[in-house]
Amino acid sequence: MHSGIPRGVTTDTTLSGQRLAAGDIVVVSLPSANRDAALGEDMDTFDITRKAARHVAFGHGVHHCLGAPLARMEMRTAFPALFRRFPGLRLAVPIDEVPLRAYSFVYGVSSLPVAW
Repeated sequence: MHSGIPRGVTTDTTLSGQRLAAGDIVVVSLPSANRDAALGEDMDTFDITRKAARHVAFGHGVHHCLGAPLARMEMRTAFPALFRRFPGLRLAVPIDEVPLRAYSFVYGVSSLPVAW
């Protein structure tokens, strides 16, 4: 179960046929949004070869994370350096034993046991 992010409706609107009034509270699920079938086929399956799709991991619109470009730059630098330093880096447990953070609006692993 993943926690949602509450957001306040600022303007009367209709979303997917549901009327939302200014002042209403809606709960946004980032994991669900990132698996929207409109983004691609079989979005529930991890596919490292899939072309990058739009996603909302760093928020969207006025809620977009200011640190997102820095995080992406860090990943482009850190991951290749990590794999050069530890070319045999691999999971130390079967993938289904990797513990996930179940009750957090930022979904991910709580720890990642590795070996090299």
